[in-house]
Amino acid sequence: MTAQEATPPVLDIRDLHIEFDTRRGVLKAIDGVSMQIAPGEILGVVGESGAGKSLTGTAITGLLEKPGRISTGEIRLEGKRIDNLSQEQMRRLRGREIGAIFQDPLTSLNPLYTIGHQLVETIRTHLPMSMKEARQHAIRMLEEVGLPAPETRIDQYPHQFSGGMRQRVVIALALCVEPRLVIADEPTTALDVSVQAQIIAVLKRLCREKGTAVMLVTHDMGVIAEAADRVAVMYAGRLVEVGPVADVVKQAKHPYTRGLMNSIPTILNDVDRLEQIEGSMPRLAAIPDGCAFNPRCPHVLSRCRTERPDLIAVENSEAACWLVENPVIHERHTPATPTTGPVADHCRGANA
Repeated sequence: MTAQEATPPVLDIRDLHIEFDTRRGVLKAIDGVSMQIAPGEILGVVGESGAGKSLTGTAITGLLEKPGRISTGEIRLEGKRIDNLSQEQMRRLRGREIGAIFQDPLTSLNPLYTIGHQLVETIRTHLPMSMKEARQHAIRMLEEVGLPAPETRIDQYPHQFSGGMRQRVVIALALCVEPRLVIADEPTTALDVSVQAQIIAVLKRLCREKGTAVMLVTHDMGVIAEAADRVAVMYAGRLVEVGPVADVVKQAKHPYTRGLMNSIPTILNDVDRLEQIEGSMPRLAAIPDGCAFNPRCPHVLSRCRTERPDLIAVENSEAACWLVENPVIHERHTPATPTTGPVADHCRGANA
């Protein structure tokens, strides 16, 4: 048994189902998702818009709004079930035990108050500190996330910061009381490449040092390859592949994951057009029988149209695909590893 296996997970999601009651009937948005995140681990959750990534994060933080509801399944934080807590109990849990970083930092910051006021209020709500101690702690957190001149900028308002700086403030807010779990929903979207790299570095360094578990939600496989330890690929509300980042990046087992990988541009590949996944994500009211990906899959089998596969163990990963049961077919469609770019750099580092 490895050390990670011996350590209880910080987050444990068991057979999660999320449904929406509509005039046209019940729509199933999350269909039997199970995942775990260990202390100090970053799990990247990737997929197209509508796959269910953000909805899963919303359910974890207790911010799922009606008509959405958790129909079955459990969400456990360090062994304690949290999906059945009251709104007041979840409010006390958020911030102290669960930190959240959202895509748009302006939605997380109140424009009427200085960032120092918002940090100090959060710290004093959850930690037994005086006003002076909380302010000093806030300044240290702003310094840790790389905000220049934190002693001065702590008294400024959100509109006085650039987008990248506001995102650093949001990260400081999420981490200032050392939560056990951080849900980072598209934390680097709309940021330029240099700021994106800095945000990833800050997130990795601070969370690894504190032993915090991180759920990194994104559609960007480059960010996943750079930041995550493991990858969970979602499609139409289900997990289609889960595994170590190097294995998934180099040798994706599910055709959908391979399509995502082959859509990443590289410098050395002389091609007129990047590969694309034909079609689009099915609507919740029109998810096909069998494997939900079968209408878009270039290697669809007759079985795929009638039987829905569960995750099947293959090497170090798991994939919900009937192809993995036929090594000949699977190997025939394994793509070449990218030769350059962040994904290739990660692969070379993993093999070093």
